[in-house]
Amino acid sequence: MMLNLDTLGLAATVTASGISAPDYQTILNTLTGYFQQIYGDDVYLESDSKDGQMLAIYARGIHDVNNMAIAVYNSFSPATAQGRGLASNVKINGIAVTPASRSMADVRIVGQVGVSITNGTVRDSNGITWSLPDSVVIGIDGTVTVTATCQIDGAVVAPAGTITEIGTPTRGWQSVTNPAAATAGRKVETDAELRQRQAKSVAIPSLTVLDGIMGAVAKLDGVERYRGYENDTSVEDANGLPPHSISLVVAGGDAAAIAKTIATKKTPGGGTYGTTTIDVTDKYGIVHP
Repeated sequence: MMLNLDTLGLAATVTASGISAPDYQTILNTLTGYFQQIYGDDVYLESDSKDGQMLAIYARGIHDVNNMAIAVYNSFSPATAQGRGLASNVKINGIAVTPASRSMADVRIVGQVGVSITNGTVRDSNGITWSLPDSVVIGIDGTVTVTATCQIDGAVVAPAGTITEIGTPTRGWQSVTNPAAATAGRKVETDAELRQRQAKSVAIPSLTVLDGIMGAVAKLDGVERYRGYENDTSVEDANGLPPHSISLVVAGGDAAAIAKTIATKKTPGGGTYGTTTIDVTDKYGIVHP
């Protein structure tokens, strides 16, 4: 009996519903059936036979190729792509993976006037090392405040008064402390976070103005977290927003760039509300607070 080589049914297929492929066991069973058609039903093809092992290898190879085809197919969608594939997809939206950043803390160094500290380090109460600027010189009042950078990526927490150990002892350097808590860094952006940000970015041409504003703000450099509020009523709402106004709470990013983006995207006559006020000049030279 001759096999119809055009309809073996072992390969991945693409339809209007997407891509699909038979699982490994289905492939193995199908191959076994074909071999029985060729050699007869009495051929021994169990897993402990050489022919059975050969069929298992063929089935595994076909299964692996199908999985690769599915992975390639999925890599073209931001919803299913992973890693570098996802990073390549979102470039079309003008965004990129947010790299890892490190926690930073202002530390107050006390010592003899004029003492120079080169490539200095300090340690916190957990034994984590923080790097000082390449060169630090103690001022005429016997102190200097500089920014120390954690040597570990991510959100390393250092409450006030916990960075107190000198890592590189230097003659004339007496003590160190951080008067305020460190600003936490972050790990590299995950695929889930990038997908969420990509979804916000494509909201720029959306039907609602607030979605468009939030999408534009999300694309700005340094913006890590954001949320928008809107009061379309004629009275102050429960959040304290004045009538017919919007408010954006944004962590990170340049305040001037955020203000300009909001001013550019908001509707004419709509008010803004917040704790930070920045003047924005429009193309007609009119200043808007």
